[in-house]
Amino acid sequence: MNHFRLYTKIKLGIFIVALFSILGVFLYSNSVVDQLRSDNRQIVTIYSQIIAKTVNEDNDENLNFVFDEIIKKIQFPIIYSDPDNKPILSRNIDSKSLDDLLKPMETMDSQNKPIPISFKDSLSGDDILLGFLHYGDSSLIRKLKWLPFLEISIGTIFIIVGFIGFNSIRNNEKRNIWVGMARETAHQLGTPVSALMGWVDRIKNHPNDVNSIIKEMQTDLDRLEQIGDRFSKIGFTSKLEKISLNGLIDKQIIYLKKRLPSLGKDIELSISLTEDIKILGNETLLAWAIENIIRNGIDSIKGNNGKVKLSISSNDKFAFIHIGDNGNGILKKDRKYIFKPGFSTKKGGWGLGLSLVKRIIHHIHGGEIKIVSSDSINGTLFEIRLNKFL
Repeated sequence: MNHFRLYTKIKLGIFIVALFSILGVFLYSNSVVDQLRSDNRQIVTIYSQIIAKTVNEDNDENLNFVFDEIIKKIQFPIIYSDPDNKPILSRNIDSKSLDDLLKPMETMDSQNKPIPISFKDSLSGDDILLGFLHYGDSSLIRKLKWLPFLEISIGTIFIIVGFIGFNSIRNNEKRNIWVGMARETAHQLGTPVSALMGWVDRIKNHPNDVNSIIKEMQTDLDRLEQIGDRFSKIGFTSKLEKISLNGLIDKQIIYLKKRLPSLGKDIELSISLTEDIKILGNETLLAWAIENIIRNGIDSIKGNNGKVKLSISSNDKFAFIHIGDNGNGILKKDRKYIFKPGFSTKKGGWGLGLSLVKRIIHHIHGGEIKIVSSDSINGTLFEIRLNKFL
């Protein structure tokens, strides 16, 4: 149930982040629009002061200069009206007559408060109103007002496409994992079940060897029990204990050597052991990981004279397991994918074995697994690093 709660929290977190992002875009865009409107108002205010000062002069040439060289060159819509709000002059507005300016003027007044043009009579000292400057938002402000909606729309499209793609990939991985787990189960059961069938035939043909055969059959039955234990532990937090790495690997080699003939290949399986190295680990899962790598090495070998070699070494902190084969090798372009669920270079493979190895080594044991080298001539060499028991 915890993973369902985690998915819910992740979705809620994404929604909250998206909500705050949208709010931030709106607030930022509005602040830019407000700043531009404030700048425009300052400009129009300056224009009104210039016009008022020019009107108060006796020379009309200055007034003509203001309208021809200043007002007509501004970049936002503007209307000059008399004190009764009747349009006299306009700029950046498509209109055929002055009467057509009334509706645009109302719209601009709803956006920005008109700025009065007035001057103080030198004789009476009264403020005389000459008219108003009505102005609207520039094309830049109008574009900025639509920018948040455009950004949100594009972002929403990307999020939707991303979620669809992510869910498609996730569902595909889930299908591969389910099918791969079924095939891995069959693969794991294949060796002991085939061995038991072989022992039964052996008893039928050599009844006198029943005592020695029963011991081997018991080994395979124990193996079946171990396989069930492996699958039961893979989904839970595993307790790590002090174990002998040499003893763990030696058991795997002894078991697999006796059953190599059933694979139909002439494989030499060898091991090089040094001093007994103690590590912190789960013996059942580590045995599974090592066996998977050995089996992958065996599968990569075509024909006879195959070799799979294991060696163990250590330093002050870590133990190292090197597993090498003389198989076909792994292409460079495939190396970054081999530990991902669903990826396989084998025909008919489902790409679960090495992904399980990665989980066991990296996630459960806090270790590391990597490809040291790989090519079609010398085969592949894996390195597993595990924490020593200190």
